[in-house]
Amino acid sequence: MSFCLLLCLLLMLLNHATAEVHHHEFVVQTTPVKRLCKSHNIITVNGQYPGPTLKVRNGDSLIVKVLNRAQYNVTIHWHGVRQMRTAWADGPEFVTQCPIRPGGSYTYRFTIEEQEGTLWWHAHSSWLRATVHGALIIYPKLSSSYPTFLNPKTEYSVILGDWWNEDPVRVVRRATRTGAAPNVSDAFTINGQPGDLYKCSSKETTVFKVTSGETYLLRFINAALNNELFVSIAGHSMTVVAADASYTKHFTTSTLMLAPGQTTDVLLTANQPGGRYYMAAHAYASAQGVAFDNTTTTAILEYVHPSGCPNAQSSEAGSTRKPAFPVLPAFNDTGAATAFAAGIRSPGPVKLPGPVDHHLFFTVGLGIFNCPARRRCGGPNGSRFGASMNNVSFQLPTRLSILEAHHRGVGGVFTSDFPAAPPLQFDYTAANVSRGLWQPVRGTKVYRLEYGSVVEVVLQGTNIFAGEEHPMHIHGYHFHVLATGFGNFDPQRDASVFNLVDPPLRNTVGVPVNGWAVIRFVADNPGVWLVHCHLDVHITWGLAMAFLVENGVGQLQSLEPPPADLPRC
Repeated sequence: MSFCLLLCLLLMLLNHATAEVHHHEFVVQTTPVKRLCKSHNIITVNGQYPGPTLKVRNGDSLIVKVLNRAQYNVTIHWHGVRQMRTAWADGPEFVTQCPIRPGGSYTYRFTIEEQEGTLWWHAHSSWLRATVHGALIIYPKLSSSYPTFLNPKTEYSVILGDWWNEDPVRVVRRATRTGAAPNVSDAFTINGQPGDLYKCSSKETTVFKVTSGETYLLRFINAALNNELFVSIAGHSMTVVAADASYTKHFTTSTLMLAPGQTTDVLLTANQPGGRYYMAAHAYASAQGVAFDNTTTTAILEYVHPSGCPNAQSSEAGSTRKPAFPVLPAFNDTGAATAFAAGIRSPGPVKLPGPVDHHLFFTVGLGIFNCPARRRCGGPNGSRFGASMNNVSFQLPTRLSILEAHHRGVGGVFTSDFPAAPPLQFDYTAANVSRGLWQPVRGTKVYRLEYGSVVEVVLQGTNIFAGEEHPMHIHGYHFHVLATGFGNFDPQRDASVFNLVDPPLRNTVGVPVNGWAVIRFVADNPGVWLVHCHLDVHITWGLAMAFLVENGVGQLQSLEPPPADLPRC
């Protein structure tokens, strides 16, 4: 046996020996919570809002038993986890599993394979993820360290969310019933707290304690349902080191912009005079004339003595004046959002997959459905809001999940005719798109991919009803973002701006308002994988489709059998 082969075997054995299996139990339950002067019941995991943080290492396995003790159906999605051959654990209801009914349970089993950084988990049923979510932190293997930065003094998870003063499920059900847009949230939150700019919130404001001269790792997660968010910290710059659990080329910025679903890891050095400084976040609202939550959430960065006690300046600041406030971009500052996204690149040159086997062109955007006869609807001019990809408004099945129907060969649940391009070409970003193009067609359609095929997708935003940035997420995969731009994508002109050297690796990409994004990946994970806008109001309206990736050759390229406790519809 050669020395190289022996070394590889020893390394494999070492990695296998150091990998752990983490067992957790998630109890989904109703919990009374008070925010903004009001108390009402919310759905939580283990009574926590946000839910428990899961900490694992690259190569570890997770076994999470979910018991549903709430009044709603529920599933859990492990956002950004590749789920290699374990699509049964991915979580979107009626796509990879039937929901866990009240009183039922299901155990998710999967392994983290070659991923490090910040991901998160959340409910994937109705609008339960408003309160059912938490961080999933993946550390390097025991034999490894962070490859692009030194270990920080400590780290903090910073979960950005939003809050309604009523049950979010009732909010979306009311909107679905009337066809109108749902109510916007009443507040944004940082780690579950709105901050002291809101009434009745000053005592519970989240505080992050730092010591002068030390460096901290902040793991930002945007768990908000329907808003992209700008984030800044008064007096401090941040160095971006990772996004969506992929390391990045370092760059320094005073402002982050995260779309729902995205994560960003930054290093922050406590290099300012001792005191208290606001961390603040508010919406990036890219659509014109569309209502959004225009409030601002805050947390406090507080300098303390190494002993943990507030230093003199902090005590003085806390007793005599408000913390310093950062400068946030304007709500509609598309330039700031674009500049931040452009700064995220891979740490060095990457080997892009190729040649491309599937060149796909997907339009993404809003639309309108006619109101059924003898009914009154709450959308524009008495219509109902809708959304679509390539003019197909995605409908979830109800009698069987798409994955189970595919695995068992059951017909009538979905069709495999999702179009590779829109059925009609038009000026997608025109100021006034013809009303004849406003109404999509409902369907449960997938696009089939051969195992190992290379896929390049142009995601083209449209200006039907309203142009808006769409954060598009692909389950079970990460992908290289080759380019983004504004206007209608032109393959001859825009291919020249593709980043073929160090494109970032993401699992959620913002398709710019009235613009486009181009992504590329290898279909190396068999199963059914949802593709959707991570603004939950848009997926509710149908802005989704699914890839069906066929099995390859042999067991290691094939979907695992379904678990015995897979929920039934």
